[in-house]
Amino acid sequence: MANFSQDAHWRDSARNAKFFIVDAKAVFPVFLFILNISWWTFSILIVSILFFSIIEKFGFTLPVFWRWIKSFIAGPVKNSSPWWLE
Repeated sequence: MANFSQDAHWRDSARNAKFFIVDAKAVFPVFLFILNISWWTFSILIVSILFFSIIEKFGFTLPVFWRWIKSFIAGPVKNSSPWWLE
């Protein structure tokens, strides 16, 4: 525990992991790009970084964004009984 920072707090454990300013979930395309340096892996890297930056700008995490997309596709009306019993 010698390296424990006095400025750290338990509430900081809920924050998203970041690699400098980039979301840590975008590190896998960076790893893919380092293993296979080509234009298509570079484009995957840029698109993934832009995607994670945009959803973070709107206040979404990846699971929350996925739930929002599913809710948008499903629509506002939720049936309480199966359609075959109506």
